Amino acid sequence: MPVALGLNFHHDTSAAIIVDGQLYAAEEERWSGLKHHRPHGRHKGVLTSPTASLAWCLEAAGIEPDQVDVVWAAGMRPHPVGGQWLATEHEELAALLPDPLGRRLRLMSHHTAHMLSGYLISGLGHAAGLVIDAGGSPLGADFGPGRERITGYDLRPGHIDRVHQTLPSLSAGPAGVERLHHSLGHFYRNMAHRVIPPGDEPEGSMMALAAYGDPARYRQTIGELIRLGDDGSVRITAPYGSKDSRTPLMAGGRAWTQAGVANVSLSERADFAAAVQEAFAAAVVHTARHLRWLTRATDLVFSGGCALNSHLNGTLAQDSGFDRLFIAPAPHDAGTAVGAALYGWHHHLGHDPLPAPADAGWGPVPGTLSLPDVPEGWQSLGELGDRLGPTVAGLLAGGSIIGWVQGPMEFGPRALGHRSILAHPGHADSRDRLNTIKRRAGYRPFAPAVLDTHLGDWFTGEADPFMNRVARIRPEHAADVPAVVHHDGTARVQTVTAGHTGLGGLLEEFRQQTGLPMLLNTSFNLKGTPILRTAAQAAQAAAGLGLDALAVGTTLLVADHGQHAAPARRWAA
Repeated sequence: MPVALGLNFHHDTSAAIIVDGQLYAAEEERWSGLKHHRPHGRHKGVLTSPTASLAWCLEAAGIEPDQVDVVWAAGMRPHPVGGQWLATEHEELAALLPDPLGRRLRLMSHHTAHMLSGYLISGLGHAAGLVIDAGGSPLGADFGPGRERITGYDLRPGHIDRVHQTLPSLSAGPAGVERLHHSLGHFYRNMAHRVIPPGDEPEGSMMALAAYGDPARYRQTIGELIRLGDDGSVRITAPYGSKDSRTPLMAGGRAWTQAGVANVSLSERADFAAAVQEAFAAAVVHTARHLRWLTRATDLVFSGGCALNSHLNGTLAQDSGFDRLFIAPAPHDAGTAVGAALYGWHHHLGHDPLPAPADAGWGPVPGTLSLPDVPEGWQSLGELGDRLGPTVAGLLAGGSIIGWVQGPMEFGPRALGHRSILAHPGHADSRDRLNTIKRRAGYRPFAPAVLDTHLGDWFTGEADPFMNRVARIRPEHAADVPAVVHHDGTARVQTVTAGHTGLGGLLEEFRQQTGLPMLLNTSFNLKGTPILRTAAQAAQAAAGLGLDALAVGTTLLVADHGQHAAPARRWAA
């Protein structure tokens, strides 16, 4: 059995293994409980080993370390003088692995790993590839002391050609000559810290807030920070393309800083966010159009942290000039482990690429609920078998909010129906209650999971199975599903096939009972923690969040509070 292993040793630490064409992948955060598994304090920047996720991958695949044929990972360390960065990082990473995995480890470009995590499971032939994030691998002596920021590829079966690279530049500053980052990923995060108070996820919250704003108010100021070149380049005024969010940005007679965000009204912050989202999307579309000209490809694959911006992805699909857009299922850094494994499988071992997936359920199953797992004030209705779908659909139709834990855990930051909280999309009060439960800002929307056969009846534009882009609700249906429609008439849609092991059957049952082919679907986790992994964690979280019921496999638990327990018992009977 040929075996390829991919690893990510940096933030969003992860592991992925391919055995006989079967992919297993998981993120370290699901075991450590540290969201993004990012070292902090004096350990910040330290390499971390995907110890638990790697152990699970090997166990799930039935593989011993000495049976692994190839091991690949993305390099990320800044290089010291003398050009020894690659050898140094390789030595550090190899030391974190058990023998013989360390001896078999090879390093690849961070952006190439990002790109292949999408392209090699896209099912596409000739395509352009675009990776944008805060920063990737060192570019090396030929390009100067910088990192990958925006990278373009010409992709063909068996070939990966890098055809575009945004390079660092030098500028005379008060401290002498300084390097400018030109990172769109840093730019977006930098601006987000100026409009989102501490405690909320800055990038995702700013994207949501932008829907409430008018970009015209700050369009000129924000637009002047980004200069777009005829060669597809993006240049960002220093220091706003870097991590520095302390330097004030003057806009509208106000100094915008991270420290001053609490002193700015929500409407002003929404207008600022809208201008940032508009300028950010324009820069990405500009680069994509240049890649269209360079490669003459009609399809685009997009990855990297910026590909998590679902509103951008909707704009990119519409305005880039490509016929089709494929977004990597896990475009964040954890996905580089998948890209590295796919590279080892296809390019190193010579096997065919994996087929395009309709789901990212590549992780561990949750296990079963036992009597000690049942929280105080809850009761178990036992194993319901075929009655589970109708029972849960009935509860959802009646307004219950339900934890839903089914089958292999999703890989990536989106809950796709394996570790989800579900609710009725037509009940605005469920949306408001969920925002309270999950301690989210009220302007943040929730996503719908929609049966793919009904997508066109409810939405215009394309969607994907990984909840990575927005589509626009048809105006005649907006009032029917207010819990999943954003202020601007869009929704971050997840398409679900009838055979989807997490949601397919339940969605069809809910459609039959209500006429709605969709459910509100959000991640099953406590604020600031990763999506949960096990049945026992689900029971504890369901009680802590104040949910009405929890389904794990075919077992259903119901809370004794409110009007939900009695209907559950009737449905189950």
